[in-house]
Amino acid sequence: MPTRRHFEGKTVVVTGAAGGMGAAFARRFGQAGAGVALLDRKADALARTAARLRAEGIDATALVCDVSDAQAVSAAMAMVMATSGGVDVLINNAGISARAAFAQTRPAVFHKVMAVNFFGALYATQAALDSLLARRGLIITISSLAGFTPLLGRTAYAASKHALHGLFDSLRSELRGTGVGVLIVCPGFTATDIGSSALDGDGSLTRHPQSTAGKPAMPEEVAEQVFQAARRDKRLLVLTPIGRLGRLINKLSPALYEWLMVRSMRRELER
Repeated sequence: MPTRRHFEGKTVVVTGAAGGMGAAFARRFGQAGAGVALLDRKADALARTAARLRAEGIDATALVCDVSDAQAVSAAMAMVMATSGGVDVLINNAGISARAAFAQTRPAVFHKVMAVNFFGALYATQAALDSLLARRGLIITISSLAGFTPLLGRTAYAASKHALHGLFDSLRSELRGTGVGVLIVCPGFTATDIGSSALDGDGSLTRHPQSTAGKPAMPEEVAEQVFQAARRDKRLLVLTPIGRLGRLINKLSPALYEWLMVRSMRRELER
C-alpha cells in the first residue's frame, strides 16, 4: 500500500480563507491536527473564521493579505515561517469570477481576475517553495472545470484557470523527485459567494444570476474530498460526476461539449 501523507503537527497555509471553501479547507486540515494559517483580504470575516476555528480547538492564525500584492504575500509567508518554522501544505484557494460576454468585458477586468486567480497562486507558491522543498510538502491549487473546458461568458475566469493548469502541471514536472506534491482540484458549482460576487464586464458586481449544472456542492463536501486526495498524493481531482463527464465529452468531441454547454448557459448573457 502506498504511503499516505499525514497532517498532524504540520503547517497548512490557506489563501482566500475567510469563508466558503477556504474556511472549510482550514477546518478539515485543522481537524487532522494541522496548524492552519488563514490568509484573506477581508479582515473582519477572516477574524471571525479564525475565532470559530480556535473555539473548535484548531490552532488557527489569521493574516490579512491581498494575494494580488506580491510584497504582501511575501510578508505574510515570512510571518508564517517565523511563527511556525515553515510551510508543509499550501492551498491556493483565493479567487474571483467574472461573467460577461468578451465583447463587453474591459481589459481591466481581465487584469483583476488574473491578478487574484493566477498571480496570487504564483506569488504564494514562490514565497513558500523553499520551505515546501525542505519539508517535502504539498501544493494544492483550486482550479475549476473552466480550467480545461470552455465556459460561456467567462473568458476572463476561464483564462485564469487554464493558466493555473499550465503553471502547476509544468511546476510538477520541475519538482519531480523532490518529494513535493502538486494537486490541482477542479470543483463543480459550489455553494459559496464567488458567484454572487462575480464581476460584470465593466468591473462592477454583476446582477445577473449564475447558471449551475446540477446541485451545487457544499464547501464541506469539497474539503473532505480534497483532504482525502491530498492524503493519497493525487495529481488531479475533478469533482462531481457532471464535471468528469464534461471533461470526457470535451476530450472526445469538443464541438459536442461546446453545443451542450452553450445551450445550458446562454441565458446568462441575455441582457
